[in-house]
Amino acid sequence: MKVQPVSKDTDYFTCLGFPRRLTLDPKKLEAKFYELSRAFHPDFYQAKSPKEQTISLSNAAVLNTAYRTLRDPIQRAEYLLALESGSVKDIRTSPPADLFEEILELQDTLEQYRASDRESDEGQQLRKTLQTEKQTLDRRREEMESQLRQLFTGWDQLQDRGEATSQARAERDRILKQMRELLSHRTYINNIVNDLAATIAS
Repeated sequence: MKVQPVSKDTDYFTCLGFPRRLTLDPKKLEAKFYELSRAFHPDFYQAKSPKEQTISLSNAAVLNTAYRTLRDPIQRAEYLLALESGSVKDIRTSPPADLFEEILELQDTLEQYRASDRESDEGQQLRKTLQTEKQTLDRRREEMESQLRQLFTGWDQLQDRGEATSQARAERDRILKQMRELLSHRTYINNIVNDLAATIAS
């Protein structure tokens, strides 16, 4: 039997044989990935035509990307958003409105710390302030991830019901919009937390 190329139109969920759900069992996902990896592995096609060898390599690459994307809950949500409502590049990283002032102050503190003598009393004090800020932002990120998990459950329940009513479509759009907003805020907070961690560690 000849190996068939995975269609470029095939989404990652279909590629791995899963419905477009946001709560996936990691063990089942991994098992399916290994099962398909064996089927597509280039070693099985060494005696085949160059064309089939090329297809098997291409399929293996698509499969690897699909698995890496769906294995991570945040990447999975971003990918689903791209499928359902356009490019993920539309998700701009923006600060949560209620944290805007706080983040401006934090940027000032970061600049002061970078310019300070780290060993001085002032430097030590600024460092403590930054550590406290980082803990606050870590908690905020965890809250966002908790809200995202609730939205994932809501999305999956909506998909399971499979209703095509205008009410179901409105609910679907509401969930996608909230997810987009939360993912944008989470990415923004994540970047600041990483910057903070790197600055404090240096």
